[in-house]
Order: sequence, then C-alpha cells, then structure tokens
Amino acid sequence: MISGTREDADVADVVVEVVERVFATVDEVRRSTLAVYATATAEGRRLSNDDVHGLAPELLARMRRPDEVAVGLGVILEPGLLGHPHLRLEWWQWVAGKDDPARLEVDLRPDSLDFYDYAGTEWFAVPRRTRQRHVVGPYVDVHGTDRYLLTLTMPVEAGGEFLGVAGADLPITRFEALVLGRLGTRAAGVVVNDDGRVAFSTSSRWVIGSLCRGEMPAASRPLPGLPWRVYDVP
Repeated sequence: MISGTREDADVADVVVEVVERVFATVDEVRRSTLAVYATATAEGRRLSNDDVHGLAPELLARMRRPDEVAVGLGVILEPGLLGHPHLRLEWWQWVAGKDDPARLEVDLRPDSLDFYDYAGTEWFAVPRRTRQRHVVGPYVDVHGTDRYLLTLTMPVEAGGEFLGVAGADLPITRFEALVLGRLGTRAAGVVVNDDGRVAFSTSSRWVIGSLCRGEMPAASRPLPGLPWRVYDVP
C-alpha cells in the first residue's frame, strides 16, 4: 500500500512507485492465466472458453480488495488461441451505480459494424511485438467505460508462445491523486508519454492530457520500465 507524504519525494520515483503498484496486480492476473493454461496443457488439451471464464472469481476478488486502485482488470487472449471463439477476453470493471464489478461485453464478431478489434490496439499490439509491458494513455476509453484512463498491460507467455496480455485500467484522476498524495509540497515535474501527451503534472502550464508541442525544457529523464519521461519544471 502507498500512503503518507514525503517532503523529499521525487516525481519520477513516486510515479514509478504508483505504476508498479498497479503492475503488481496485473502480474497476479498473468500468473493466474498461466496456471490455467498449464493445467490444460498437462491434461493434453487446448485452453478452453470455460478455463478462461474460470478466472472470473479471482478477478472479482482482486477488484473488491479495499486497497485496489484499478477500475478494470482482466486478460485478453491472442486471436485463435482457443480455436473457437476466435477472439476472447475476460475483463471485469467497476461501473457507476453498481455495487459489484460487471463483465465487459464487447462485439467480437469480425463481420459486425461494431467489431472490437482489440488485436490492433496499442495496449495489445505493443506487448505482443516487444514482449515487454506497456502503458497507454491518458486516453478516453470509448469501447468500455468512457473514462479517461491509463491502461497497463503485460504479455502472457508460456514456453516462448504469446498467449495474450493481462491488464488493468486506472482512471487518470485516481493516478493523479495517488501521486500527489505521496509527493512533498516542494516536488515539481511533468511526465510525458511517448506520444508527447502529459500523463502527470504539478504545473498549471502543462495540463494532464494535453500535447506538448516543443514547449518542454530540454532536460528530461526516462522513467525505468515505462514509455515516459519526466521533466523538472519550476
């Protein structure tokens, strides 16, 4: 759990600390997925739709934890991994006005006008290509929650085979509150993603979600393990 304010806190350190907290939960989902895959493999069969749905109780339990900050959580499989259905995800999320998380329902029929081609999204395609974890956002999730989010994903692999990604959604407002709650009053900085969009800021000049168009100071530092850079600003 992250709590308490540090007067000597650095923006980069705190941002990484908060992100790692979410990735720790994502890694739990990854390991649960690998466990059901290993069971299916040991039984000499293909991973099934029922196996994937069997992850739901664990996902719900994680989302109900008092200290959980993610609003969406689940696993998204490599197309064709199950054979049929061709596409499959098991994703649960908190929805306004409901007392329990709800399962995300999207149209996964390729011939449909509302087809959700998740394999083409950045949060799926980048971990698939790089076999590294990734953070996307801030962006508006028009396919699920309509929230302003960060989506954190990591690849799920077994024996060199890419099975899909495990992931979590974190509202940008919650991310900002967690970082600000940990920073000391003297800390200052702007975090920018690899698209040039502000992911966090202590400055009124650079608003979260805005695009930086060559206005940032020249000096910056990469954040370890993340596609972000932090700029020290007054």
